[in-house]
Amino acid sequence: MKAAVCYEFGKPLVVEEVDIDPPKKSEVKVRIGATAVCHSDIHSIKGELGGGVPMVAGHESAGYVEEVGEGVTSLKPGDEVVVSLLKSCGKCLFCRTGRPYLCEADWPHNRERRLHNKKGEGLRAMVGVGSFAEYVVVDQSQCVVVPKELPIDRAALLACGVITGFGAVVNRAQVPPLSSVAVIGIGGVGLNSVQGAAFSGAYPVIAVDILDNKLEAARSFGATHTVKATDKDAVKQVQQLTGGRGADYVFVTVGSTAAIQQGYVMAGPRGLIVVVGLAPRGETLTLPTFFGGEKMLTSSTMGTTRLAVDVPKLVALYQAGRLKLDELITKRYPLEQVNQAIEAVEKGQALRNVLMF
Repeated sequence: MKAAVCYEFGKPLVVEEVDIDPPKKSEVKVRIGATAVCHSDIHSIKGELGGGVPMVAGHESAGYVEEVGEGVTSLKPGDEVVVSLLKSCGKCLFCRTGRPYLCEADWPHNRERRLHNKKGEGLRAMVGVGSFAEYVVVDQSQCVVVPKELPIDRAALLACGVITGFGAVVNRAQVPPLSSVAVIGIGGVGLNSVQGAAFSGAYPVIAVDILDNKLEAARSFGATHTVKATDKDAVKQVQQLTGGRGADYVFVTVGSTAAIQQGYVMAGPRGLIVVVGLAPRGETLTLPTFFGGEKMLTSSTMGTTRLAVDVPKLVALYQAGRLKLDELITKRYPLEQVNQAIEAVEKGQALRNVLMF
C-alpha cells in the first residue's frame, strides 16, 4: 500500500510503497477512505510529541473494514467505521468505571511494528493509527460503525477534531446554559468547542484567535463575540463581555503555554480553565502565585469521549442538522499532496484539510 512516511522530523513526508501486517487477535484492517490533517499530526512530524522515526502520522480518519482478526465480534468486512486513537480494554479500572478514554492497558502497538518499508525497516504508527496511508491495522475498540450514507470525509472528522472540541465542553466541563465561555484557538478543535458551547446554551460565547479569518468562521459556528488574541487589552475585552468578572469557562484548544496563561487570566473568580490543545513536550507553565477566588485548571482527554456512545449521538445530531461538519472542511487532497495539505494548515489557511483515498 501507499503511505506518507516521516523519516526525519521537520522534513517533508515521503509517499512510498510500504507493507502492512494482517490483523492479529482483536484487531481489524481498515481501508482508509478519508483522513483529516490535525495539528497533533503536525506536532508529531516535528518531533514535539515524543516517539521516534521512521513513522506514519495521521489519526483522524474513517474507512471500511477490510479484514478482521481472531475474536472480533463487533465488526465485519464492509462496515463503514470511524477510526480513532482511543483504545479501551474493557478490563482496567477506568474502563470498568465508565471512563474508557483513560484506558491504562499496555497495547501491542506500543511495542510492535505492523508497518514496514521496502528496506524491511519497521515504521511506527502514530498513536496506534498511522492513517496517512491506504490501510491501517487497529484494535477493534478504536472503531465505531456509522451509517453508510454518512459521507466518509465527514465521518473522519468524528475521530478527533469534533469529539475533542465538542466533548471538552459537553462532556468534560458540562457547561450549563447561560454560562459565559471563551475559546482560545479557533482551529478545527476550537470551532467544535464553539459549537459545543452554543449547543449547550452558553452566552456569551467568545472566540479568541490571532487570525481574522478564524474569528469570522467562529461566528458561523455559534460565537456571539470575537476577540483578537494579540490585542493588548484582549483580557480586558473578555472581562468586559462577561460583566467585568471574566469567563465562567475557558477552553484552550491551541497547543501553547502562552495561550494557557492567557486563558487563566481570562477566567472569572470561579472560572474553569480546560486545556484541550497539546503543548510541545518539555515546556513548563508559569501561573501567578496569588490565584484570587477559586479558579480551577484542568484538562480534557479527547473530549472525555466514550466512542461507542458519543459518536452515534454526534452522527444523529449531524443528520438532524444540529452539528456542523460540512463547513469544517476547507479542501480535499490526494495522499500524494499530503505536504501541501499540511503546509496550508500550518499557515492558518484551513480549518480542516482532508486526504481522500
